[in-house]
Amino acid sequence: MISSLLKLGVRNLLSAELLAGSMVADLHLLPAFLFYQFGTAGTHEGLITGLVVGAIIANIYTIIISIVESAKTKEEF
Repeated sequence: MISSLLKLGVRNLLSAELLAGSMVADLHLLPAFLFYQFGTAGTHEGLITGLVVGAIIANIYTIIISIVESAKTKEEF
């Protein structure tokens, strides 16, 4: 959450893509944490696992996009 908030003021394409990826991961992990802590974890185990896997996929996608965008030359921006 803190890294998402730190990315809010930056105005370039790479930062916007990183912000979007981290927001997606945050929006997956926050409900998973709430279901795990305050719900019955046994009945929501599949949902919790699905949300965590979604956050992992979002982070992997963000890493791939970061590598591709940072490999571009400055003229392509």
